[in-house]
Amino acid sequence: MAVLGCALVAVTWSVMGQQSERDGTASAQTVTAYATAVVPTESFLLPDALDPEQKDAVRAATAGFGPQLVELRLWALDGSMIYSSAERTETGFPDGDRLDLVTTGGDPSARVQTDVRGSADGSEGGTERRVLDVYVPVAVDGQIVGAAEVMLDHTAAGAALAQGVRTVSLVVALGMFLLWLVLFRTVWTASRRLQATALENARLALLDSLTGLPNRRMLAERMRRTILEAQETGSRVGLMLLDIDRFKDINDSLGHDRGDELLEQVAERLRGALRGEDIVARLGGDEFAILLPDVRSVANAERLARRVRALFVPPFLLGELPLHVDTSVGVACLPDHAADPSSLMRTADVAMYAAKHHRTGVSVYSADEDDSSPARLVLLGDLHRALTPAAGAARELRMHYQPKIELATGQTVGLEALMRWVHPTRGVLPPATFIPLAEQSGLIHDVTRYALSECVTQLAAWRVEGRATPVAVNLSAHDVTTLAVVDLIEALLEEHGVPADLLEVEITETALVADPSRVVPVLERLGALGIRVAIDDFGIGNTSISQLRDLPVDELKIDRLFVADLGAQEREGSEVVVQAMVDLAHSFDLRVVAEGVEDEPTAAILRRLGVDQAQGFLYSQAVPAHDLGLTQSVPRPRRRGARVGVAVARPRTSTTRHTRPPRSPGTERPNG
Repeated sequence: MAVLGCALVAVTWSVMGQQSERDGTASAQTVTAYATAVVPTESFLLPDALDPEQKDAVRAATAGFGPQLVELRLWALDGSMIYSSAERTETGFPDGDRLDLVTTGGDPSARVQTDVRGSADGSEGGTERRVLDVYVPVAVDGQIVGAAEVMLDHTAAGAALAQGVRTVSLVVALGMFLLWLVLFRTVWTASRRLQATALENARLALLDSLTGLPNRRMLAERMRRTILEAQETGSRVGLMLLDIDRFKDINDSLGHDRGDELLEQVAERLRGALRGEDIVARLGGDEFAILLPDVRSVANAERLARRVRALFVPPFLLGELPLHVDTSVGVACLPDHAADPSSLMRTADVAMYAAKHHRTGVSVYSADEDDSSPARLVLLGDLHRALTPAAGAARELRMHYQPKIELATGQTVGLEALMRWVHPTRGVLPPATFIPLAEQSGLIHDVTRYALSECVTQLAAWRVEGRATPVAVNLSAHDVTTLAVVDLIEALLEEHGVPADLLEVEITETALVADPSRVVPVLERLGALGIRVAIDDFGIGNTSISQLRDLPVDELKIDRLFVADLGAQEREGSEVVVQAMVDLAHSFDLRVVAEGVEDEPTAAILRRLGVDQAQGFLYSQAVPAHDLGLTQSVPRPRRRGARVGVAVARPRTSTTRHTRPPRSPGTERPNG
């Protein structure tokens, strides 16, 4: 309609403009006829300016046209001016193209242009106006002998044209708006009536009787159609599953009537807050689903989920009781996380329970969180078998050891134990494959028990051979929040007769600051036993200086990302950062170990910066115990004693650019 209106105005403008030019051309032809009637033909054939009497005759002949005639010029075929009505020297040049056009074609040529004239006495100032400049051919006995250039005042005609176009535009716009209003009202009314009728007919079969939202059956049908359309167009479909936290407590405390009232209010908020094409459904109980038929990206779906969760910030009024309710939202998208409606529903459900478990409020589906996928279930069963091998069966979980080298002397002063899983059908599996699975399934404590048992047993065997090299074992964040791991270590050391100073434990910096109130007592108990504690991957977390000062730890291990920066010599300030870490650690009497050392230039830089120990491919990769060529080494004395009365500072946000997920126990680094 808008295009039609614009086209109508444009056509009106064009037609009225052409009509104005035609009228002006007709007037110019009349002026030409009056003027040339008193001009001798010889003046055109033998170009020469008219004499004063002839000029007066022309002026008298055209005087009746008054001020409308701005100027009249007569031109010979060769472009010579033979007359000009302006009071100035009768010299000038015609528009050659237009003169040739009218003298050869015989048709007038009209053009609207701006005419600028100076004052008559030569002083400053002048006039400027719109004129219709018309070239009219002059013919004698059917032969064109010249042309007349007639300039007519076009100011009034132009104003009338503009006023006419404005009037037409206003009428067209008003008419189009009224037509659109009528059509919109008609379509809107019909659409609402049809929608109401359809919903009423489907209520018993497809709508939830309590909230009036689509039920599971209707959602499944909508998902099927939406996904088919998305697969044809290549678009993305999102699904959010929403569960009200502690809804059972609300039902038990306030009664089921209040619980139903809460569900109705939740449905109302969801219905009023989403886009028109989005579908909100109640799956049953306190679980709702939101189908997003066309979502640009997974990040957009996550933003919509956070917007939905924000709807629960204002309290719900149940009678006179304001009730604050929280919710967990899981997000999954097709084709990113699923390929069909059933798998999309399942992955969204996995994401929702991940949000509930981690208390994040909103969670996007991640395969790492999906404990129920067939492949992960099979791998979980294999991990159970590997942790409890049958008598006489080969051990699949094996501990490898990577040496730690004293940079000042080049001597091996310790080992780090790293776990590897030699799967009978899938080959060697990296820890990143099975450690997260162990953490999610609760097997991580069994993995830690296995690693500690293997390492302490190996230490006992080495003591029989006369070796005394300390071994460091990585502990998961799940292990260091309970004193059970201390009891396990104490029992293993006593059982095998291994001194406590031969065993070290490493915990990541991120695990340390996640829950310091529970982690610090565990570290204190380990220190009391004489077991050294190292902070692993230091520099990527957010440990404050006050925490580092008061923590019962003996060693800092600089994360390999900072070490790699030194070797690459590409990042400005890398040495300054490492030097700051070393100085900070030494000021607190902590030993410093660099991870991931792969070349001698890097080792030389670390030695110059004052780093105490290093490990990495430069010295050795992680190898089985029987491949270690160890000489007897005596454990170094503890550089710090265990502390009591630890003051834990509140964790602060890290400003470092390096990020990494927390390391799990016994996991293997890229260089080990």
